[in-house]
Amino acid sequence: MSKEHHDTNNLSLGGLLVTLGIIFGDIGTSPLYVMQAIIGKEIIDEELVFGSLSLIFWTLTLQTTLKYVILILRADNRGEGGIFALYALVRRHAKWLTVPAIIGGAALLADGIITPPISVSSAIEGLQIKYPEIQTIPIVIAILTVLFLIQSLGTNIVGKAFGPIMLIWFAMLAVLGVSQIIHNPAIFKAINPYYAYKLLFFHKDGFWLLGSVFLCTTGAEALYSDLGHCGRKNIRVSWIFVKTTLLLNYFGQGAWAISQHGTYLGDRKPFYEVVPDWFLLPAILIATAAAIIASQALITGSYTLISEGIRLYFWPKVKLNYPSDKKGQLYIPSINWFLLAGCIGIVLYFEKSTNMEAAYGLAITITMMMTTILAVVYLYTHKFNKLWVGLFLIVYITIESSFLAANLLKFSHGGWVSLLIATCIAGIMIVWYRSSKIKNRLTEYVKLEKYIPALKELSEDVSIPKYATHLIFMSNANRVTDIESKVMYSILEKRPKRADIFWFVHVDTTDEPYTRKYKVDVIAKDDIIKVNFKLGFRVEQKINLYFRKVVEDLVKSGEVDITSRYESLSKQNVIGDFRFVVLEKYLSYDNKLPFFEKLIMETYFFIKQFTTPEHKWFGLDASNVKVEKVPLIIRPNTEINLERIV
Repeated sequence: MSKEHHDTNNLSLGGLLVTLGIIFGDIGTSPLYVMQAIIGKEIIDEELVFGSLSLIFWTLTLQTTLKYVILILRADNRGEGGIFALYALVRRHAKWLTVPAIIGGAALLADGIITPPISVSSAIEGLQIKYPEIQTIPIVIAILTVLFLIQSLGTNIVGKAFGPIMLIWFAMLAVLGVSQIIHNPAIFKAINPYYAYKLLFFHKDGFWLLGSVFLCTTGAEALYSDLGHCGRKNIRVSWIFVKTTLLLNYFGQGAWAISQHGTYLGDRKPFYEVVPDWFLLPAILIATAAAIIASQALITGSYTLISEGIRLYFWPKVKLNYPSDKKGQLYIPSINWFLLAGCIGIVLYFEKSTNMEAAYGLAITITMMMTTILAVVYLYTHKFNKLWVGLFLIVYITIESSFLAANLLKFSHGGWVSLLIATCIAGIMIVWYRSSKIKNRLTEYVKLEKYIPALKELSEDVSIPKYATHLIFMSNANRVTDIESKVMYSILEKRPKRADIFWFVHVDTTDEPYTRKYKVDVIAKDDIIKVNFKLGFRVEQKINLYFRKVVEDLVKSGEVDITSRYESLSKQNVIGDFRFVVLEKYLSYDNKLPFFEKLIMETYFFIKQFTTPEHKWFGLDASNVKVEKVPLIIRPNTEINLERIV
């Protein structure tokens, strides 16, 4: 593994700063709306304030610190995090694990659509304190558009620009909180979990407040998803600072709320109420900048999620861009524009952050529960103490089930929007995963050795025009001895393709993210060669480049002669031409599939029209690629009886 794939694991001031800019935006801007969402239309009293602060403290401690920062970050796949990376670590243990992986991944991606609007809207609406008539919706949409436009620059550049701003933001949170706490230091009594217990079980509708309390930890899943961008050490160390500033601000807002005992919150925002009048506009500006950055964690996490989903056959092959050679640098144009369109739709539909609060958190609760299930399997299979694993399961399923039950109240208030989006995304994932299984089952493989004599004779048959000096077929057969029957059909029957050397190239995607290996098997010297690439799920598919490197190595070792075999060109030591053939499948009418499988495959081929073509996905030069359409099954499943009329 190269040096650049280790750099994010190193603890450094620069790494900590980039981490602040990329990882903690979502969870870091939660003070903008959490206390406002909890208090809502309730009368402010000591029981409500102390109980809310106690719930926030213990939620951040148990859910974010203990579960994610301490435990879940250990479950990294060679430095990569996120629910799909966790699934890749455990999937070999049980087939049913695809269910929580798909549900959790879809819910997380759906959550990425509502996080940017609520963060930016909460900050921008602070302007209405000074300018009540200002229209915030156009401002929010403009800010979100600019944010998504700069994503193509890469997270390293974005992180370096955002890091210092988030440092200022967290420092401001701490100062504002302390400015209120000094007037009522007794607010720290709320750390006692008794106040949380009292609010939950004795306050009217206390349990249902969990839906609003949960908003303080929604960014924890994105924190795990962005592990590959910043590294475990940088996240853990910076979280100490981040959590401290968050709690100081929450407790500061609580101290202010105590001073408002017996009143209603109304249109007031607790966050901006603790800001001095002379500092209000600068605070709104800093909050807006932080809210913009808050979107970054979910955006980069969505890129990671989709790239891993593609390798795990959960998502269609779409264009992936790598802005730099640094680890974790990734940009996916189609997902970027999908998220932008979704964010604009959310802003236009909900209009205000208070409306978004009513819908926010439902989807991410589901993701956290699915992560818990996968984490339990990971801990169990990695020989952790069974008693502790069982305790982990009971504690976190209980906590997250409570959050889910409370969040279900949000369904009719807009929570259905995120669940609808999550359902559509999960539908695509199910179709893609099931279709890959069906294709593998329907694809017919034959023994390559059976065709060696035929290929040799074809190579020497001068009566057939030469198709290419080197003919390379992309193959799905991972066994050295096997090849798809459709490949042989293309070479020998569809249109005889004479070549001097037949190459068969297979790409095997590994669960390790940055593997770059290859194996060469010479089936028949100077006639048939099979190359098997083992590439990690985060490695860019540059088969054209990788294959050239393989050929260079084989030439140096004397294993192959790539000089043209045309007599006139051979005398000049001219290198023979190379031509790739990519076979694209279609569903033939001969297939007698069950109704459900036929529906899956028809949906698959419909979606596939809008995805990246196979040759572009493999990084092949279009000038030397032939794309052929072949049926998924060449031979019909049933015999056709026709009667000839004389």
